[in-house]
Formats: sequence, C-alpha cells, structure tokens
Amino acid sequence: MRVLVLEDGPELGAEIAGGLRSLGYAVDLVTTIADADLSVSVNDYDCLVLDRVLPDGDGLELVRTLRGAGSRVPALMLTAMDTVGDRVGGFADGADDYLVKPFAFAELVARVGALCRRAEQPRPPVLRAGGLEVDTARKRIRRDGVLLSVGAKEFAVLELLMVRAGQVVSRAELIEHCWDEQADPLSNVVDAVIAQLRRKLGAPVISTVRGAGYLIDGPAT
Repeated sequence: MRVLVLEDGPELGAEIAGGLRSLGYAVDLVTTIADADLSVSVNDYDCLVLDRVLPDGDGLELVRTLRGAGSRVPALMLTAMDTVGDRVGGFADGADDYLVKPFAFAELVARVGALCRRAEQPRPPVLRAGGLEVDTARKRIRRDGVLLSVGAKEFAVLELLMVRAGQVVSRAELIEHCWDEQADPLSNVVDAVIAQLRRKLGAPVISTVRGAGYLIDGPAT
C-alpha cells in the first residue's frame, strides 16, 4: 500500500512516515499542499494522511480539489480542530476520517489500514497458490503449512505478486506499489527482495520472465 503523508511538523511527520514504513507501507512525506498536489498528480495512492493547518493553507483544500476532479482516494485528516462543526464540515468536503491530535500511533495505523482496505477491490483475506498461503489480514505467510518469517517489504512484494498471480508484474510496478519516492528505480532493491523471498520460500515459487518482470504461477484462490 502506498500512502501520502502531508504534515509540516518535522518530528510528527518523520514519526508517522517512519512508523508506517516499518509496517510495510510505501510512504511519501510532504510538508505543503503544493507538494502534495504534485505528488497525487504523478502517483497512485491507496490513502492520504493530511494535516489541516499548513503553511500554504488548509489540507482540506486538497481533498476538495481531488473530489472535484472525481478522485475517490481515501483521506484521513489529522487536526487539532476537534469541534463537531469542524468534523462535519470536513466530511461534507470529502474527508473520509478524522483523527484529533495528539493521537496514539496504533490508532493511526488502524485507521489507515481500514481506509486502504475500503479502497481495495474485494478479495479473499487469504490468498493461496501452489502451496503458498498469504494471510493479508494477519500478515502471515505459510509454505506447505509451515509458517515463515519475512520482513515488511518482503511481505508487500509477495502480496502484490499473489494478488496478480498468473500475471507478470514488472519491476516498475513493484517499485510503484511497494516503495516510495525515495527508491531509485535504477537500483537493485527489487531484485534483492525477490532473492530474499526465494531463499525463504524454498523450492521455486517466483519465476523471472526475462525483460518483463516476475510471476507466480496461478491464479491465486
């Protein structure tokens, strides 16, 4: 899942972005509405986490603009503006959820996860293909019934491959969905994660389609 965080507070922004990345989210962090507008114009996001009071205006302005353009990407507003009128007005302008500062990071994660799931196409919580089982809700992977330990980025890559089982997924698509703007598209980050997954999964599961990308024989059930 790829998330855009718009927060001008250096410490809070770094805490949110770092915490979400540690859980496997690809996170782009910006500090102004102008930068956020540019990011959403060139990237597809599964969720937006937006502060309201910013140097160049109200984060809700971005939501209004996106809704006016037909975008339905879920938006979670972070704000100290906690009156009923503030929240009702925000929902009327297209916000999907509100979280009042200060907040517990665990609650932020739960709300972001719920919004990302809402935006997904319906699919079973457990994906299976060729002896491989990926539990997307519990973040667990089993191979022939054996529970495996994988990192957050490894899980994100394998989840996308399983969702697209039976189809070739290009390196560019993996970077787009599993990494953020800090990733160098010319680096070997994808190859390194695929190599780690192959070592942990054992017998060949992920095939390389030369010049095209990677493939899990499927489809997943």
